[in-house]
Amino acid sequence: MSRSAQKHAPAAEASAVASDPPSHAAGTKPMTMIQALRSAMDVMLECDPNVVVFGQDVGYFGGVFRCTEGLQAKYGKSRVFDAPISEGGIVGAAVGMGAYGLRPVVEIQFADYFYPASDQIVSEAARLRYRSAGDFSAPITVRMPCGGGIYGGQTHSQSPEALFTHVCGIRTVMPSNPYDAKGLLIASIENDDPVMFLEPKRLYNGPFDGHHDRPIVAWSKHPLGEVPEGYYTVPLDTASTFRAGSDLTVLTYGTMVFVSEAAANETGIDAEIIDLRSIWPLDLAAIVASVKKTGRCVVVHEATRTSGFGAELVALVQEHCFYHLEAPIERVTGWDTPYPHSLEWAYFPGPDRVGAAMRRAMEA
Repeated sequence: MSRSAQKHAPAAEASAVASDPPSHAAGTKPMTMIQALRSAMDVMLECDPNVVVFGQDVGYFGGVFRCTEGLQAKYGKSRVFDAPISEGGIVGAAVGMGAYGLRPVVEIQFADYFYPASDQIVSEAARLRYRSAGDFSAPITVRMPCGGGIYGGQTHSQSPEALFTHVCGIRTVMPSNPYDAKGLLIASIENDDPVMFLEPKRLYNGPFDGHHDRPIVAWSKHPLGEVPEGYYTVPLDTASTFRAGSDLTVLTYGTMVFVSEAAANETGIDAEIIDLRSIWPLDLAAIVASVKKTGRCVVVHEATRTSGFGAELVALVQEHCFYHLEAPIERVTGWDTPYPHSLEWAYFPGPDRVGAAMRRAMEA
């Protein structure tokens, strides 16, 4: 499907296309999310000479999480290179590059560090096409590892997605698995809008259901860890029905997709889990169809509660599905505090908290 066709595809059709990953098919291989993201950049560096990759330690070192490992050796220091420790400088340079025809993919080492680049993201990248009456655009992709679950403490665990969704002119994406990560990153690089591409670092090496005291599961054991080696895209603005169900709808994204799945399995509630993937713009049609079908809704995200993106989801469900709701909408989130290092799992919305919300929705 071409980029123009993807942009105008009906939501239901696009979601169906995007939700059908190959299962041990020819031309695929098991990949972690790290490997899938690297593969996406490799594909785009090879097929488009205007793509460049840069950021802190992404060149010779291959990135703090090794997402760009080997790319500088393959494509040279003019295509994949290190930048000073200056987030504002990194994004500002990317905006200028994008305005003059390049497609920069930049890495903010942790999402917590994007704040010095806020002015460049909000005032420059997001507004460039509007303020220039379409003469210029900023086709940049800003990659940011986000979220907790790795004992990173308050300055390495934040989930700032709601701050980006408030800004007109940028897209916000958060994949939950390697298949989507690669397809969404390629689609983001090809898109003419600036994209904030958030990567839940707890999912880099395997799906995580919130039970930190259990053995880690590898992506090679999961169907969504089977990733095509070449070019493909997952259309932006489309949600995925991660788990079909009839009792209630869970609206979520990132790590919370697997936590919600664990909660559904442990409670025995037949929950339909909608993985938003593209947080904004979002697939409203998929949300409305699911909530109207089930009549109940639970919203789950890891970020802080007050003014979190879950509040927008609750408002949209209330607005579009009011007469179909059989119970109040439940919301499970992080707390309105900095991410505590010593109380990681009290802050992290685990399957117990999500399961309790599901029970309340069913009993109302």
